[in-house]
Amino acid sequence: MNTSLSYAFLFLTFFASLHFPSILSRKLTTQSPYSTNTFDVSASINQALNALSIKPKPFQTTHSNYHSSSPLSLSLHPRLTVHNPSYEDYGSLVRARLARGAARAQSLNRKLELSLKGGKQFGRRINGSDSTNSLTAPVTSGASQGAGEYFARIGVGQPVQSYFFVPDTGSDVSWLQCQPCDGENGCYKQIGPIFDPKSSSSYSPLSCDSEQCHLLDEAACDANSCIYEVEYGDGSFTVGELATETFSFRHSNSIPNLPIGCGHDNEGLFVGAAGLIGLGGGAISLSSQLEATSFSYCLVDLDSESSSTLDFNADQPSDSLTSPLVKNDRFPTFRYVKVIGMSVGGKPLPISSSSFEIDESGSGGIIVDSGTTITEIPSDVYDVLRDAFVGLTKNLPPAPGVSPFDTCYDLSSQSNVEVPTIAFILPGENSLQLPAKNCLFQVDSAGTFCLAFLPSTFPLSIIGNVQQQGIRVSYDLANSLVGFSTDKC
Repeated sequence: MNTSLSYAFLFLTFFASLHFPSILSRKLTTQSPYSTNTFDVSASINQALNALSIKPKPFQTTHSNYHSSSPLSLSLHPRLTVHNPSYEDYGSLVRARLARGAARAQSLNRKLELSLKGGKQFGRRINGSDSTNSLTAPVTSGASQGAGEYFARIGVGQPVQSYFFVPDTGSDVSWLQCQPCDGENGCYKQIGPIFDPKSSSSYSPLSCDSEQCHLLDEAACDANSCIYEVEYGDGSFTVGELATETFSFRHSNSIPNLPIGCGHDNEGLFVGAAGLIGLGGGAISLSSQLEATSFSYCLVDLDSESSSTLDFNADQPSDSLTSPLVKNDRFPTFRYVKVIGMSVGGKPLPISSSSFEIDESGSGGIIVDSGTTITEIPSDVYDVLRDAFVGLTKNLPPAPGVSPFDTCYDLSSQSNVEVPTIAFILPGENSLQLPAKNCLFQVDSAGTFCLAFLPSTFPLSIIGNVQQQGIRVSYDLANSLVGFSTDKC
């Protein structure tokens, strides 16, 4: 380069530095070799410390930030704002959540396993016996902790009485506890009074030859009344009379003659909620009975005092990432999502594209579940995911594993940290990138965080509620699509 050109280059560089500093700064800034998200450690720890002091206000209306366009909308609340028993410390709260999540994952897997083996999904209490199928586990020791991390509020009957239900995309029958309760332990402890069908003018028992009764997987007849039973894979069960009743939604919209189980004998992991809303793919589920073309929900942070909504027939957010909604012909209750891979730090993991597919026997696949706490994936996929994550977080101080997690970090001295982005790869080159707070799970109040994924001991993979926080999950039933949209709570 001659002297005149050298002077010209230096002049242009000096001129650019004065008038276009951003141009040079972009060139000089060292770019991270992989994709990261910023995790606000301080905010997470502060929220955890405040969680124990949250005061439940079960019958006071709260509002979400998301304005639903649907007239059929239910308020959706994290458990602590509805039922917050006294915990010794934040670690005790976490252990209770993990116990509920583990029981839930076991329940879903055993339900599927039993169905694929051709057995009954339920026990035989309605036929006069307390014996249960050999694949059904006993009620776990976590029964006193209750089930579900999110409660939906819905009005029942005429006049309307408000109750909290656990929404469940993994089952079909909606039910609530009813008076009279059979025996000393016929009803578990719930928030508010137990529903008395005699107090509702719109309550109507269904006969054994009714269309709704024939939709049940297991039913019996007692004096021409249709008797239902639902038994879950963790040993929890509900037995009672199938009836129709009026449901009332947030905007004072009421739908009459919806089927609901009136449970007189209920036992297991249901403490707190009055019952369960079935949102599965079966014909008797609430979404099917409403003839809904879609439904969606968004889960706020587990430690938040905010609420969100569960909506039917609402428009899907325009920025939703979509993936095919997959049907398992061997078990129509579960709603599966098409996932073709995972990535860490923007780099696809070297795993088989069939890792999350349903095989010819009906086993495998991946579902999105609000009741399971931590995402569970096949053990070989988990090993690759963990190793990739650990390889990109060598700058973070490690901590001993905290059961059931094997990869943990001591972030007590950190305010913010950069963590590699974890994503589910969907068809069509879509990538569902998870926020950093959805990838690290806080296990105590001191600042210990663990990788929020677990290896599954079952073929079924489950995307848990920690990974869903802040993401609106939409089921477009008319077009068989599942949508994911961030910041839509």
